Parts: sequence; structure tokens; C-alpha cells
Amino acid sequence: MNKDKKVAIPLIKNPKTVYEKFENWVAKNDTKIFYGLTILTLFLSFISFNARISEAHDDALYLEGGWRYVNEFPDYFYTQNAPLYPLFLGLLVKLFGFKLILFKLFSVLFNVLGFVLFYKSLKGRIPAIVFIPVAIFQAVNHLIIYYASMTFTEAFYFFLQGLFFFYAVKIIDAINKDGVQLKPQLKLWLLFGLSMFLISTCKSSAIVVVPAVLLFFALEKKWKAVGFSLASYLSFKIIYEVLVRSIWKAQNQFAGQSKILLQKDPYNKALGDEDMAGFIQRFVDNCNLGLSKRFYQLLGWRDENNIDVFGFVTLVTIAIIIIGFWKLAKQKNKVMFLFALFTGAQIILSFIILQARWDQPRITLICMPILLILMLYAFYSFTNKPGSMGQMIYIAIAVLMVGSVSISSLKRGFSNLPIVQKNLKGDKYFGYTPDWQNFLKASEWCADSLSKESLVASRKAPMSFVYGKGKKFFPIYSVIKKDSLTEQSNPDSALAFFKEKKVTHVILASLRLDPNNASAGFINTVHNIFGPISQKYPEKLRLVHTEGAFEQAYIYEIKY
Repeated sequence: MNKDKKVAIPLIKNPKTVYEKFENWVAKNDTKIFYGLTILTLFLSFISFNARISEAHDDALYLEGGWRYVNEFPDYFYTQNAPLYPLFLGLLVKLFGFKLILFKLFSVLFNVLGFVLFYKSLKGRIPAIVFIPVAIFQAVNHLIIYYASMTFTEAFYFFLQGLFFFYAVKIIDAINKDGVQLKPQLKLWLLFGLSMFLISTCKSSAIVVVPAVLLFFALEKKWKAVGFSLASYLSFKIIYEVLVRSIWKAQNQFAGQSKILLQKDPYNKALGDEDMAGFIQRFVDNCNLGLSKRFYQLLGWRDENNIDVFGFVTLVTIAIIIIGFWKLAKQKNKVMFLFALFTGAQIILSFIILQARWDQPRITLICMPILLILMLYAFYSFTNKPGSMGQMIYIAIAVLMVGSVSISSLKRGFSNLPIVQKNLKGDKYFGYTPDWQNFLKASEWCADSLSKESLVASRKAPMSFVYGKGKKFFPIYSVIKKDSLTEQSNPDSALAFFKEKKVTHVILASLRLDPNNASAGFINTVHNIFGPISQKYPEKLRLVHTEGAFEQAYIYEIKY
């Protein structure tokens, strides 16, 4: 069958293999499968609902950005990374006020819509025995479900990626049917360009969508499509850049990020910029982390606390992905060829530019659905023969994958219910470890007890902002004015710096290095700044509040 023209899954006459029988079963039950998985992802999203802010900090950063868009307009523009999601949160803040639960419900909505668009876009484009396991993964994976109630960009991104997939399929089908035309297809080309613009403005690594699309149509020798794709994308991108520069006087979304990404150490610019060897090492390290550790953790096949990486597993994983890509290319599956180009380019770019020390599963997660399709298709292509024992092995692998991700999500969801119930009933700190409870309560104390003019330094300033009821905190991400001998701050330079920034107080917290082990040490960035100050000028720091009986958070006033 031509998978680029047929959306419905056709029935196979006289099915002989397990694959063919499964194909027919899915064709007959497609509607039930679709609605069943949609209801399942919605159910898991609600039993796993997280009413709190993540300890990972980034979700609070986006929330603070959205609030500042409204309350500091037009003097503030979010530049830490891609600005689209904070802009959207700013719209919600403007319309409804700062409503954390409402923002999280929008994430649930985006997650469900993302699954719907993914399913609608790829149904019938690849064999059902490949597609259905991946659709189940997309619907129930515990990390995707986790992000469904958080204000990270992932749920929003999965929605926009689904939108891009949806209109990419539409445009490919239209070209296959009628060729490349402008006037009859104008609306479709504009929607396709809009989807490219939105996804690339949501995550900076998704900027590869533009060269991926252009390369795809160039390889197809559809030169008009190359021009229309670029023109449709630029029609939105140019308008956006003009508005950003005229309203906010802001820089390009990549300008601020690139400075940090190019540094050898993102927290110490004194070490200079990365060289070619450094970027190659980043790529190798991130490949090992993403494809031998995170990939299989997301499948539920490796323990989340296991930090070991295996170069051999990475190479085997890459080889299987490449084989799947090659097999799909040979079958002239245009839809999957485009999606594979985009996903491959995105994960390669991410592995090159991101610091391996960040090692976050979400870097791999957003590429998982397409990578899984490529891997499963590689196995499918070698076992798609009558009487092949390989089909039973493939099914065993697929069942193991589906079972592990489903069981993991259900366990996490039901164990979460008592926590979210207490949170929604008013205990907003329940579920945090004591170190975080004390830190966040200290932030709230600052909002309630200090003057509005006070400016408090905090290691996790965006989280302090959320629990400090919108009070502005001064962020500390690294040791400032560092002495190269002691690796701590020079007390005189640090005091001068804080005085210049008009910082009046500081939160000295005991945030654990290992969330599960209180005795494994704590994040000491702030201590390495204020320790030397207290040693040389003890009179400069006055304790004004202590939060907690153990793993305390201390609030000091700085006396200049």
C-alpha cells in the first residue's frame, strides 16, 4: 500500500502472519483503540496530577517569566531559552491572574491534544504492529504523564510537534495528489509554516525543523515546495521578530542562550568558550547518556538511579535506528522520512550544544516516539516473513515495552493520589522533602514579613518567586567573584556586587545534593559566597529568621 495516500488502515485479505492478523484487528478496532488510549492518557494525567512546583527549577522559571511579561511590560522579555511558552503563560496571567492549577490544567490539555495529533498523523502510515506500541508509549509513559501536569515546556511542545506532524502529513498528501500548487494550497502552506514557526519558537533545538523540511523537499526535487515552505515559515518569523524588536526591544531568542552554550562551563565564563574537541566530547558523552541510559530508563528497562553508561549499547541503539531509517527510506515512506530527518537533526543538535552535566531525560524524551518507530521498524522489516519465529520475539519485545511503561505509570499515579489530595486541600508543601519545605516556607516568610523594597538573594529564585507570592528574588546560580585559590567568593568583591544590585537579604538553605539522602551533602553555592563574608565581616550578616528544626533555611540581613 502507499502509506502516503492511505490514512485508514486497509484490511488484508487472507492474513497469514501474526503481523497481518494484528493489522486487520487494529483496522477493525481503530476507533476503540484511539478513544481508549485518549481516555487512558487523560486518566493517568489526573491520578498523577502534581499540584506543586518541581525541584528542577525550570518550570518555576517559566512561571516567573509569564508573570513578568504582564507586570513588567514592555521592559521584560524572556531570553533564558525559547520564549513561546512563557509568552503563552503571560497571556494566561493577563486573562486569569496567577493561577497555578489552571496553568497545570492547560498542560494536561496540551498533552492530550499532542497524543491525539500524533495518533491522527501517523495512523496508517506505518504498520500497526509498529505504530500501536509507540502510540501506547506516547499515551502512558510516566515522564510524559509527569510533564502533563507541570509547567515545563514538554506538554506544550508535544502538542506543537503533533501540530507540525499533522500539517506535514496534510501537505505531503496534497502534493502527492495534486502536485505543488500555491493558490489552491495557500491555506495549507500557511498552516504548515505556522506549525514550523511555533515548534521552533517553543524549543530552540527544534529550529532544525526548517532545514529538515527544506532538505526533504530538495531530495524529492520539489523545488516549489522548498520555496513555499521557507516563505510560509518566514512570513510568521519576520512578523514575530519585528513585533519583538518594536514592542520589547529584545534580542533574538538564540543570542542569550548561545553565550552560555558556547562556554566550557555554563556557570563560570572565566574558563572561556568551548573548542571543537570539547563539542565532540559533549556529543559523545550525551550520546552515551541519552541512548544507553535515559532511553532505556524511559522504557522502564533500567533503574532510574543507575548512572552507568555503556558505549556498546549506544552504538547498537544508533545502528538499529539507522537501519530503521534506511528501511523506511527504501519503502519510500515520505512521511516517516521527513519525521526521521527532523528528529535525527534535533537530537544530534541537542547532543552537540548541551552540556553533558545537565543530563536531563527530557532531552531524549521529546525524540523518543520517532526513535522508537525507527527501531521497531528495523526489527519488523527483518521479521516480516511467513512462519518467522522473529515475529514472536518482536511481539515479546513490544509487550515488554508496553507492559513496563504502563505498570510504571499506574504505580506512580496511584501512589501520587494521597499527595495531590493534601495539596489541593491546602497543604501546598506536602510531598516535598524537609529541606525543600523549609526553603519554600522561608521564601513565603520573606514575602509576608519583609518590606516590599527588600531584595532577597536565593539559590532557586524562580521557586522562591512562586511560593513567595510574586515577590521578586535575586538569583544566584554560581559562585560570584570567585577566588581561584579557595574556589569561594572574595568577600569584599561579593559585598560590593550585592550592594550594587541592591540585595538586602539572603536565604541560606540546606537543599540536598541527593534528594533521597539527607546525609549526602547539600548545594553549597550560596554558602561559598557568604561563608567568606561571615568569616571576615561577621557583623555584616544578621540572622532574622530560621525555618525548620532540621535541614533548616536561614534568612540573613546584609548590613553594608
